[in-house]
Amino acid sequence: MEKIHYFGNLQIGLHGDLVLEDLKTMGFQAVLVTAGAQGTKWLGIPGEQFVGVYHAKDLVYHYNRLPPFSQRTFHIGKRVAVVGAGNVSLDIVHFLCSLPKVEQALAIIRRGPAEVKFDRRELEYVARSLDRDDLETELLRVTPTMTALGQNPDDFRTFMSSALEKAAPLTTHTRFLLRFMVSPTRIMGDRNGEVCGLEVEENSLAAENGDIKARPTGNKRILDVDTVIFAIGDRVDDALGLPVTGNEFDKNHEPRFPIEGLSYEAYDRHAGHPLEGIFVAGWSREASKGLVGVARRDGTLAAHAVLQYLDTLPAATSSPFEAFTTKICANGCFAITDTELAKLEAVEQMRAQALGVEEFKFGTNQEMVKAISEVQ
Repeated sequence: MEKIHYFGNLQIGLHGDLVLEDLKTMGFQAVLVTAGAQGTKWLGIPGEQFVGVYHAKDLVYHYNRLPPFSQRTFHIGKRVAVVGAGNVSLDIVHFLCSLPKVEQALAIIRRGPAEVKFDRRELEYVARSLDRDDLETELLRVTPTMTALGQNPDDFRTFMSSALEKAAPLTTHTRFLLRFMVSPTRIMGDRNGEVCGLEVEENSLAAENGDIKARPTGNKRILDVDTVIFAIGDRVDDALGLPVTGNEFDKNHEPRFPIEGLSYEAYDRHAGHPLEGIFVAGWSREASKGLVGVARRDGTLAAHAVLQYLDTLPAATSSPFEAFTTKICANGCFAITDTELAKLEAVEQMRAQALGVEEFKFGTNQEMVKAISEVQ
């Protein structure tokens, strides 16, 4: 079996150390892109430029200590609005509920209780912070709409209550609130350019083609918040160098190597042909689709598509790694291989033991590279 080579601390893309075409030129017969969805989606409403407005991805990277986001300053206030109703939004709420200064984490949800996307496991982390009296008031408000659609509000009550069975203990007094059937329309800012409110528009709900759609009513109100975090999904990064339509990389709609009816083949819509030997998987194939387990399975399926493609090519007569290492050395890159990665892990484990903590991670690339270089 061929050895799997790991190279970290390298950026692939239009502004990176290498571009995708470099890899093909070096002799790699196929490239599988599993870079996730590094771009961010915004609503495009007024006020998104104010201090205190963030995208969930950036904040998640920050509290998971991923450079360079680990060095960014996030101005989190006392009353935080989290726009979205998926697992990522609850992950953000979980983080907010760990901050003593946050008094209120307010989930802004475009549709109703029956359409939330977060699951019980994520809910368990924040269930004890939920203001149940406030939730009951909110459910009574939206009950006429739910019953008109044939939905039972008690189903949501049961779902929320079930999370308390294994709920995490409280560590702060943060109140977790939900506001259904509202959409942000404007972020308010004070004279210092900082968030001081969120204007939302109430929605009605209607069943269309088996789905529940939100429709604006024109009724607006302003919520008293000082931070707004958008957890409304992600988009792929144009800078990687693949053609993008909407939030996703283009895929071949008539794939040569479909797996379970899905296309993993990168495509150029403008040129009208597939990008030979380039494949996409996970969130790079379909942004914001599924959790880690789903993305892992998608990568496995994509690997089968790649193998089918490779079976159509002549066997490689030489390894491209010499050209690869020559190129990155010429670019002045310090590539992290599995050897350097093992050194880094050993240093971080020793630092954790010295500090008496369970885990330690360096906060910057520079610190990591320095630590590796100092290991004999």
